[in-house]
Amino acid sequence: MPALARTFEALADPARLAVVRLLRKKPRRSSELAAALSLDRPTTSKHLEVLRKAGLVKAELLDEDARARVYRLRRERFTELRDFVDEVEAYWGDQLASFKAHVERK
Repeated sequence: MPALARTFEALADPARLAVVRLLRKKPRRSSELAAALSLDRPTTSKHLEVLRKAGLVKAELLDEDARARVYRLRRERFTELRDFVDEVEAYWGDQLASFKAHVERK
């Protein structure tokens, strides 16, 4: 599956979208995410795994606790997503400009 399709699939779930919204503010441990979203830890871990496989988040081990991970957003996939949206928006801008030119000719 292409990366952009994985991105859309990962973000289609409301819980995963909520995780992204929380991580926009600051990196967090999975337990913090679970508590903030009122999810159990196994469910939160499954959502984080989907986001990780899609390249949207990364996990980093903490120096003070090798068992704990902090999750943070990865810029690359969001940049690709923004580029895609910009292309679609440019298409509609071109379509509207063509329609305007057509109307003005008549």
